[in-house]
Amino acid sequence: QVQLMESGGGSVQTGGSLKLSCEASGNVDRRVCMGWFRQSPGKEREWVANIDPSGRTRYSDSLKGRITISQDNDRHILYLEMSDLKPEDGAMYRCAARDGGVCCWDRAAGACYVLPIDYSWWGQGTQVTVSS
Repeated sequence: QVQLMESGGGSVQTGGSLKLSCEASGNVDRRVCMGWFRQSPGKEREWVANIDPSGRTRYSDSLKGRITISQDNDRHILYLEMSDLKPEDGAMYRCAARDGGVCCWDRAAGACYVLPIDYSWWGQGTQVTVSS
């Protein structure tokens, strides 16, 4: 089992920046793919980015260029840096972990695990609000 806890959310104005954190505990020695998702009321949970144990990253096309996913493997913390935030970026952001350490089964083809069902463990989320 892996437990995840997010922090770093808050309220910012359009154009602002935030850095979200996700601390992992429990069986942190297992190899996992880590991801960020977000969900707004009435909308589907949307994949944002993922990173594998080797540090290879993948980003949602809608957010690419404005976000950076990273991890501190020694401290077992996942990060999501977001910049140039827009009101439509406001959502509950949740980190997730997928067992096995593989984020993409064909990285060259862009075939990656981006569905919520692909991930086994979830944090409770941290709220991001962007005001215009």
